[in-house]
Amino acid sequence: MLVGAPGSGKSTVGALLAQRWGEPFADVDAVIESRVGKSVAEIFADDGEAVFRAFEESTTAELLQAPGVLALGGGAVLSPATRAALAGSPVVWLKVTIAHAAGRVGLNEARPLLLGNVRGRLVKLLNERTPLYAEVARASVDTDAATPEQVADRVEALDLTRG
Repeated sequence: MLVGAPGSGKSTVGALLAQRWGEPFADVDAVIESRVGKSVAEIFADDGEAVFRAFEESTTAELLQAPGVLALGGGAVLSPATRAALAGSPVVWLKVTIAHAAGRVGLNEARPLLLGNVRGRLVKLLNERTPLYAEVARASVDTDAATPEQVADRVEALDLTRG
C-alpha cells in the first residue's frame, strides 16, 4: 500500500510496482471515479468533501482485502477506520517536499483541495497529514528529484516483512 501527499507519485509508482511484480494494481481515487461516474473534483463540487471521504473510506476498506498494489488517496489517512485497517500492513509512505509536490501537481483541477494557492494548500495538507502518514507507514521513501522508476527501485529494496 502506498500513502503520501498529492504529487508524491503513488499512482505512477504503484502501477510500476504492480507491473514489475505481476500483481493487480488499484488506485482508490480512480476506482471511486469509475463507480460514481464523476471525477473526484466533481464529487467534491457536487456532493461535498464529506461524501467523498465516505466513498474513500468504504472503497479503501474493500480494496485492502484484495491482493495487489494499492495507491490510497492523499487524504485517506484522515480516517481513523482506514488508519486502523492499515495497521500491520506493508504500507510505504512516499515522501515529497512542498516544492516538488507543487511542481508535480501544478494547477491540476483534478485535485480539488489544492485549487487556489497550491503551495499554501500543500503546506496545510502536509502539516495536517504528515503525522498520520508516519503513523501508518512501515517504511518511507523520499521521492524528491527521483524518477518513478527510481522510487519503485527504492520501494523494492525495502524489507516490508517485519510486522
